[in-house]
Amino acid sequence: MSILKSLCGLMLATLMLLQPLMANAESVRVPIASQGGNASDIARPTAGMTGDRVLARFGEPLRALAPVGDPPITRWEYADFFVYFEYNHVVHAVLKHRPARARSGKT
Repeated sequence: MSILKSLCGLMLATLMLLQPLMANAESVRVPIASQGGNASDIARPTAGMTGDRVLARFGEPLRALAPVGDPPITRWEYADFFVYFEYNHVVHAVLKHRPARARSGKT
């Protein structure tokens, strides 16, 4: 019994000595609010707009993909964003990813 107690005591002491090493971690902060940078003020369609209203305001898309799924979801591609439609109504408009260097004009 005393060997078991000694072994448990040794294990506990070892864990207590190693605990600061195991608990050390680095925090990484991602600036979520600034993801779009200056691009976040780019005008884009809003939810509920019809396809006709999008065409009237933003013109013809660069590319329009065929509907997929049920309900049918269609994607239109513009220079700075994608527009997702369910049937003929916008459900979401998403800015295209632009690396920080591309947005600032640096190479």
